[in-house]
Amino acid sequence: MVSSNPTINKIEVCVAEAYHRDAGRGIARLNKDLMEKVGAISGDIISIQGKRKTYAVVWPGYLDDAGKAIIRIDGNLRNNAGIGIDDKVTTKKVEAKDAQKITLATNQTIHSKNYSRYIHRILEGRPLDRGQKIRVETVNTPMAFVVTATQPTGPVIVTRNTRLMLKEKPAEQLAGDEQVSYEDIGGLKREIGLMREMIELPLRHPELFQKLGIDPPAGMMLYGPPGTGKTMIAKAVASETEANFLSISGPEIVSKYYGESEQKLREIFDEAEKEAPSIIFIDEIDSIAPKRDEVRGEVERRVVAQLLSLMDGLKSRGKVIVIAATNRPNSIDQALRRGGRFDREIEIGIPDREGRLQVLYVHTRGMPLSNSVNLERIADTTYGFVGADLSSLCKEAAMHALRRLMPRLKIEDEIPPEIMDELTVNAIDFEEARKNVEPSAMREVFLEMADTLWDDIGGMEKVKQDLIEAVEWPLKYPELFEITATRPPRGIMLYGPSGTGKTLLARAAAKESNANFISIKGPELLSRYVGDSEKAVRETFRKARQASPSIVFFDEIDSIAPKRLGNFSGEGGERVISQILTEIDGIEELKDIVIIAATNRPEMVDPALLRPGRFDRLIHVDLPDSAGREAIFDIHLKGKPLSEDVNIHELAGLTDGYCGADIEAICREASMFSIRENVRPAMKREDVKTIAYSIRINNQHFRTAIEKLKNAKAGCEHKDTETEN
Repeated sequence: MVSSNPTINKIEVCVAEAYHRDAGRGIARLNKDLMEKVGAISGDIISIQGKRKTYAVVWPGYLDDAGKAIIRIDGNLRNNAGIGIDDKVTTKKVEAKDAQKITLATNQTIHSKNYSRYIHRILEGRPLDRGQKIRVETVNTPMAFVVTATQPTGPVIVTRNTRLMLKEKPAEQLAGDEQVSYEDIGGLKREIGLMREMIELPLRHPELFQKLGIDPPAGMMLYGPPGTGKTMIAKAVASETEANFLSISGPEIVSKYYGESEQKLREIFDEAEKEAPSIIFIDEIDSIAPKRDEVRGEVERRVVAQLLSLMDGLKSRGKVIVIAATNRPNSIDQALRRGGRFDREIEIGIPDREGRLQVLYVHTRGMPLSNSVNLERIADTTYGFVGADLSSLCKEAAMHALRRLMPRLKIEDEIPPEIMDELTVNAIDFEEARKNVEPSAMREVFLEMADTLWDDIGGMEKVKQDLIEAVEWPLKYPELFEITATRPPRGIMLYGPSGTGKTLLARAAAKESNANFISIKGPELLSRYVGDSEKAVRETFRKARQASPSIVFFDEIDSIAPKRLGNFSGEGGERVISQILTEIDGIEELKDIVIIAATNRPEMVDPALLRPGRFDRLIHVDLPDSAGREAIFDIHLKGKPLSEDVNIHELAGLTDGYCGADIEAICREASMFSIRENVRPAMKREDVKTIAYSIRINNQHFRTAIEKLKNAKAGCEHKDTETEN
């Protein structure tokens, strides 16, 4: 059925990638002017004619696309139309009939009879045609389908009344079809742009390089922490350029027989030249091409030499491109890292906040999310997470949602449709998953998710404000520091008597600024082996850079950085101090990293650490005053069953000279006195429940606890005096 509307026109537009939140939904975005030219409104069906024809639901473009003659479609639609990004296509409005019956085939086994209901719900409202491929997102691996028949023929729309049939026989045209598009990669827009100009241009338009009289690039190396998407970005480029993709991993190449490793390499490069255009992807290249000066085996040296000669002797230059990936770029033989071999090295780093949000959009496409899930809030609190970590987070949240329904399921029976409909992932599932998933870059150091808030610390308002200005403001409002050309404090030293809350303050600063918290105790760094202590310091700061913004907290810093008196070097102490100094103000700048140290003996700390530029701000955490003690009592007595004669103001007056830890001990001891009075031998459970409702902590319990603590302190001081004498 063709519309008679005379305003319908065919227009030519340029293809652009879809935004991550639009991928997998079968929609195309055109700006308002282009929609008027084709006579379409939001929700209409348009055809997209490239090498093949496909159909999509048109939606209005984003504000950034105003005035641009582009159409934003995802990798699935580009694959169906046989086009790539920046290609020209023609599009027009079409009328589609309601589908009565649609038959789909897939290359995977369908385990549940109810799966067709799930597919039907996803496809409802989409235009389909015979031969069109469909990609359905799941929590783990996307499933590929192909439309084998439609009734009636032509473009049809899936409605609620459409009968959906799933073939049991696998579809031959989907065999080995693992399309990875640019929309499957989040947070790497700049890196994808660099890859495209280095790879797509030589493969699709080699005449440009002939005109300039230069050789196209032979290869590029991707380096960065594990899990950032190095392998996936190589697969995406190969899929988008429709190039032959050959993957090499180290163990496949290495052989114990003389000359066999080199032969395998030659065969792969020969196949790539015959099937050009080709992309050869070498994963973990450091395992097969290490520095020849540092390896003893003859096999590795021969493999490196063979790889060098193959990259220099590529006959189909421009039609065969080598991509290598590694997380140890400095372990690769330097002969490979020159122009003409690996022409460009691209760092695939840890994603920022916007990148994490895009990755979360990718991994939650096929997930039934409830309205309580706020992906932006999750992106705010997942500092240091790479793409693989966020994928694990989403899978763990899905598993937690499944655990909630497990008691209602019978393993041997088919799952009822009403229970399948109830299976949604909510905010609590993500909160529980967050407890079990930590950044992979930080698993070798002790990483904590701080859970202390400013409200959990009584008094010390001036100290809190100093920490907010030094820690929170630089991380939350970096623009203000840039405008005023001000460098925020690099380090903060908290000093004062024991038990005043120095560690608690550092944890609260990390929690309130949403930063990763790395806690280091002095003895953890010290080792009897020369160089191990310095290496531990280097690794700690390296991991902190990878997972920034982060707070590195040195507790009892006087134990690892005491004054250097010349005779301390035998234990490696001087080298540790020198390494810490180098890391704090060395050549590599500490960006979004705050160092907090705590000590109750500031006079013992090496003076070199206490100068501006290292520990810029020294904050004295003193014993609380009367108002501070009241606030601390208020926090520790919250939720306790107090009798009417308990007066917090009076308790604060009785504890002059006591620190926060002493007050916590008093509250705990008073509770124990109350429990001790009510517990009787051989009590029954019914008696315990009765007592639990009537138990109270009175004023006498607190006075007894204060007296007990005072006597314990006096006893400790007396023993110390005897020891000194």
